[in-house]
Amino acid sequence: MFIILSCALLLDYLFSEPKKYHPLVGFGRLAEQLELRLNDQHIQHSDEQLRVNGFLAVLVCLIPAWFITDFLTPDNFIGYAIEILIVYLAIGLSSLKQHARNIYDPLLAGQTDKAREALAMIVSRDTESMESDDIARATTESVLENGNDAVFAAIFWFLVAGAPGIVVYRLTNTLDAMWGYKNDRFKAFGYFVAKLDDLLNYIPARLTAVTYAFMGNWHHATKCWARQAPFWESPNAGVVMATGAGALGVQLGGSDQYHGEIKERPGLGCGKPAEPETIIEASHLLDRSTLLWLCAAAIINLII
Repeated sequence: MFIILSCALLLDYLFSEPKKYHPLVGFGRLAEQLELRLNDQHIQHSDEQLRVNGFLAVLVCLIPAWFITDFLTPDNFIGYAIEILIVYLAIGLSSLKQHARNIYDPLLAGQTDKAREALAMIVSRDTESMESDDIARATTESVLENGNDAVFAAIFWFLVAGAPGIVVYRLTNTLDAMWGYKNDRFKAFGYFVAKLDDLLNYIPARLTAVTYAFMGNWHHATKCWARQAPFWESPNAGVVMATGAGALGVQLGGSDQYHGEIKERPGLGCGKPAEPETIIEASHLLDRSTLLWLCAAAIINLII
């Protein structure tokens, strides 16, 4: 597993994610068609029926994916090669850092409008009226949170359950990003996938938080984890972002605008306000944390 993970991270470093024909994009289109059939807005369904439909939709998406992945990765050279490819496609470290860089560079050049446009590609909040520091804060939050989703939780489920585990995790994460909203359309239909995503992220999020604390300012990180994370809406994102902010010694959280409405969020972290350089510091924290996880994978491989 250490060799497979190392090769996958090397491919990610060399090539980042595919610019075209990424499997997750194709999966997203299939999931969209499935949702339109089972969550038809022109048909009146009870919340109970929509929850059942959402549950069935998740099963239809995940169970075949598990068995197909298991079939494609036998215990031989070809299976290992396919496994490397799968892990490479599932981990989004370089892509996440590149998105952050696409926001940082315009900010540094004073091109705030361009930075807003780049930020809008990775967050759901309104970016039109954001100033430089707001953009830096939102980007740093995204890097820290998605560090868990796109990197460390994916690695965790690969180490626990092999290629099928990382595939099911990433597909669940994708479905949650599509269906996990608490609005009229998805509140009932997306209920199950949102809970499943929370469950699959519970342990990885806390391991990610420990990693951020270990690779940053341990004292501030653990203090922010204990004092701030319980007040965040998400049980996992709050842990990751509060600890990451403390590790970096930066203030995150606070009010933001979503779909035209101001949403008051708890403050996270401590120390200086976010600034453009904070984005780079968060990216470097991801790099150090990834190296630590790779070392841990090597130790696990030797023990097992």
